Amino acid sequence: MEPAKHKEKLREKYPPKPEFIKRMKALIGDEAEEFFRISYTTTPDSIRCNTLKISVDELRKRLESYGWKIKQPFDEYPEVMIVENRLKPGELGKTKEHLLGYYYVQEVSSMLPILALKPKAGEILLDLCASPGSKTTQAAAMMENSGMIVANEVNLGRIRILNSNLEKCGVMNTMVVRKDGVQLCEKLEKKSKLRFDKILVDAPCSGEGTLRKSPKTFLMWNKKMIENISRIQKKLAASAMKILRVGGEMIYSTCTLSPEEDEGVIDFLIRNFDVSVESIKLPIKLRCGVCEWEGKSYNHEIEKACRLYPQDNNTDGFFLCKIRKLSDKCLLKEKAVHF
Repeated sequence: MEPAKHKEKLREKYPPKPEFIKRMKALIGDEAEEFFRISYTTTPDSIRCNTLKISVDELRKRLESYGWKIKQPFDEYPEVMIVENRLKPGELGKTKEHLLGYYYVQEVSSMLPILALKPKAGEILLDLCASPGSKTTQAAAMMENSGMIVANEVNLGRIRILNSNLEKCGVMNTMVVRKDGVQLCEKLEKKSKLRFDKILVDAPCSGEGTLRKSPKTFLMWNKKMIENISRIQKKLAASAMKILRVGGEMIYSTCTLSPEEDEGVIDFLIRNFDVSVESIKLPIKLRCGVCEWEGKSYNHEIEKACRLYPQDNNTDGFFLCKIRKLSDKCLLKEKAVHF
């Protein structure tokens, strides 16, 4: 089927709801039309070289021997690769190199949180919502399998996937935990002296940024879901902040573009904890955070947060923000903190 006709059929089957169109226009104005146009197309095939098992040059050589045209878009991060020619369905996951864990199939936007967090060898890191393991395995590679990663996942089926990916990628520095994220943080806070150098809260979200993978999200989208999820996200982020060491850094990220789930959560952290928002520098077009939304004003520091729109880099949509903990002081009493 011709691409234009395919997009037309997808839009007929999965039309955007009027309220969602209105919100996107409020966020990006006339660009909303381009956002919805690209949302009915697929993302390019992208992979991340697993440097725990193979060098970037060797992997590229092997993949090019299959006739694949490999692009490495970021000089600073040569492990990020895009396959530019069109592959057959399933071909990306059927190679010997993939089965051996030499590369991980991962969308570029999904790689950004760990690139921004920059975990180092010897550090202690918490991945609070870890499955399927794309970011956990990425962090392990950047840490050269040293230090310690605590990878948490509450769903048993997803833990099996997480464990499988960790094993396939040769990850040796990770402890997998099955616990509700808030409960895990509360237990560590009260019963352990363990504090983390780095924390990733890649929070569950409404998935507005994943429309190119899952156009069914158009049908599932609703404002009530966004409001409910944002409360869960605030609980997760606040609980994680309490077990981050003073001076440590946390990345809060989502694959949605809803300000209630993004900037609204960061504003909540700023109001309740002694933190600063840190600038993020990545070799990709990122837009600044939203400081005004539907009559609400967010802290001006939130401009340092990053929004990734699919039409800017031919990726999925994404949000990420880096927060540094300045002290253990909580600015409001616990009973006054509203989720």
